[in-house]
Amino acid sequence: MGSPQRRDRDRRSGDRPRQRRRRSRSRDGSSAAKKPAFRDNGHRSAHSRSPRERRGASRDRDDIRNGRVSRSDADTAPDADEAVEKQGPNFEVSGKLMEDTNVFNGVVIKYSEPPEARRPKRRWRFYVFKGEETLPILHLHRQSAFLMGKDRKIVDLPIDHPSCSRQHAVLQYRLVNGRILPYIIDLGSSNGTFLNNKKVEAKRYYELREKDVLKFGFSSREYVLLHDQSQDGEDD
Repeated sequence: MGSPQRRDRDRRSGDRPRQRRRRSRSRDGSSAAKKPAFRDNGHRSAHSRSPRERRGASRDRDDIRNGRVSRSDADTAPDADEAVEKQGPNFEVSGKLMEDTNVFNGVVIKYSEPPEARRPKRRWRFYVFKGEETLPILHLHRQSAFLMGKDRKIVDLPIDHPSCSRQHAVLQYRLVNGRILPYIIDLGSSNGTFLNNKKVEAKRYYELREKDVLKFGFSSREYVLLHDQSQDGEDD
């Protein structure tokens, strides 16, 4: 048995470990209460992913930063088949259609030269007469075809008579049987083309010969076909 003072001291010393342990438990319990509960919402942290998954995620982030794939495109990009189906109709003029359109100075030309078109070797000319009056000579050797009519914006040889069409006829040189010869073709004119006072059929080639006379519509002008060596009687 000890003195009362010693018993009191032993009692106080024996209570201290219990109090320390009690404070420790309360401290642990309070910290556990403050820690939020973990909810698994389908996402894992970077540390919990496998190395392959981390590399794939890194590549996706790099693509988004570099502009190769946007976030909205990555989530909502349609398949290629769906994109083709959603494409609307295209009503623009195709290149093939434009190849057949012959336009000059904003006017559609009714005529296109044939594959056998050639520039003449001989210097052909039109000697033009209006009654007793002689008009300037028209030289016809500088190109393979001459459009004739009253539309001065597009024709090569103007015909100003009111009865003539805007695109009346064409003088065309063609390579036939090894020879380059002149031909006349009426383009469907309103009042016709006349070869030696005979009306020719529209849209058909007629071979011209030296000293042939052409008239157009109701015009009184006569176009006599000659060349620089007409007096020699040569025909080429």
